[in-house]
Amino acid sequence: MDVAPRILIAGDRALVVEYGRAIDEATNRRVRALTSALAARAVAGVVELVPTYASAMVHYDPTVTTPAALQEAILEADRHLDDVALPPSRLIEVPTVYGGRFGPDLDAVAVETGLSPREVIEIHHGRDYLVYMMGFMAGFPYLGGLSPRIAVPRLPSPRTKVPAGTVGIALEQTGIYPTDSPGGWRLIGWTPLRIFDATHDPPVLFEAGDRIRFVPMTEAEARQHAPA
Repeated sequence: MDVAPRILIAGDRALVVEYGRAIDEATNRRVRALTSALAARAVAGVVELVPTYASAMVHYDPTVTTPAALQEAILEADRHLDDVALPPSRLIEVPTVYGGRFGPDLDAVAVETGLSPREVIEIHHGRDYLVYMMGFMAGFPYLGGLSPRIAVPRLPSPRTKVPAGTVGIALEQTGIYPTDSPGGWRLIGWTPLRIFDATHDPPVLFEAGDRIRFVPMTEAEARQHAPA
């Protein structure tokens, strides 16, 4: 039987609903089911729902509801999560060129893990990844489930600029930078896909619950799309 979530106050306009600290699909499904259930119920006062790996932040209007009333609504929704039908996962293929100027940390990751660059590439693209959550900037997909064989820590000092489309890894996560930004993940590849475009509706290519499959492409193919 699932244990009731832990509900924490986060300031005067939000509650955090914790289902644990593990990064696993069962826990993440409960998080996504809860946010889906609360959205479907149109709970009074709720203004935004933000799912993460193992918790959800529920933003609310304190002139409409109270923390106690909202907690009761959350616990009621939680009791019926098994009845929530989440939309089927989309499988999105992400063409990726690995190494070289497109993945400047690939060789260092290989040395650190005792593997060859080719083995790191094969391990990285050899499985499909669940989009557990979107963060830390618009359109950035956090993909859990990276093989422990290529799990490496973040850089000691983040780069000041990582190009949009760069594929990175950090600990047992992988992700794709949607726009040029600072970043401390190890950079192993690049995709020409535009995963964030403010002029599109929706502006992001992925959403929580999708699955991503990295598909290797050649450097020659990548050069046709790569920025100068």
